[in-house]
Amino acid sequence: MSTTDHPARSGARPDIAGVAGRGGRAFRAVLRRTSRVGLVFYTLVLGAGLGLATADYATRGGYPFGGVAVGSWIAWPRTGSLGADPYARAVNARRGEIPLAVGEGLLLTASQDDQGRTLNAGCTYVIAGATPPARAWTLTVAGRGKRDPERPVLREGFTSTEVLRDVDGRFSIVLASDVQPGNWLPMPRATGPVRLALRLYDTPVAASAGTVERSAVPTISRTECAE
Repeated sequence: MSTTDHPARSGARPDIAGVAGRGGRAFRAVLRRTSRVGLVFYTLVLGAGLGLATADYATRGGYPFGGVAVGSWIAWPRTGSLGADPYARAVNARRGEIPLAVGEGLLLTASQDDQGRTLNAGCTYVIAGATPPARAWTLTVAGRGKRDPERPVLREGFTSTEVLRDVDGRFSIVLASDVQPGNWLPMPRATGPVRLALRLYDTPVAASAGTVERSAVPTISRTECAE
């Protein structure tokens, strides 16, 4: 038998088809490993993105949990306590606010009027009545967006010591973009949702927010809206 009958002994080139087959299998194995890594990376990125988006949505507005409805207002008795939920703590951290503890007072917020309509900066509202018993209180207006830089900051709220009252001790505050007589609280912008915050300091209802009657909190009535 001649040496040409034994390619391996003669140093001839190996079978090209076999090499190509082994190369194809190796390439497919690398591709499968790469696909797994890519899938894991995509899952991590997607999970992180969804987590950040949901956290931003949950902490962008007011507190999502733990509120007690009192008319148009929502009382938040536990946002400053040791038992505050993680979302409430995240909202406080994002706002840079120090919440009222149970022994200090009670926070009430409103984002709707008495008819259940969202408070809008393009409308005019009358906030009237009285507050639950408290040593002092403040009423401020805030929004869910940036303040209009073209609007000067004239006033952001009223305190119980400066608000004008009727002879029976009740008050009436007009929340509007245009100047109003009496207790006028300017809107922070021309349009968009706004939110009211009523803070009661040294109040006996802080520990029993669920017992506050609707007649004890101010009413919120919409009078007109810009076209």
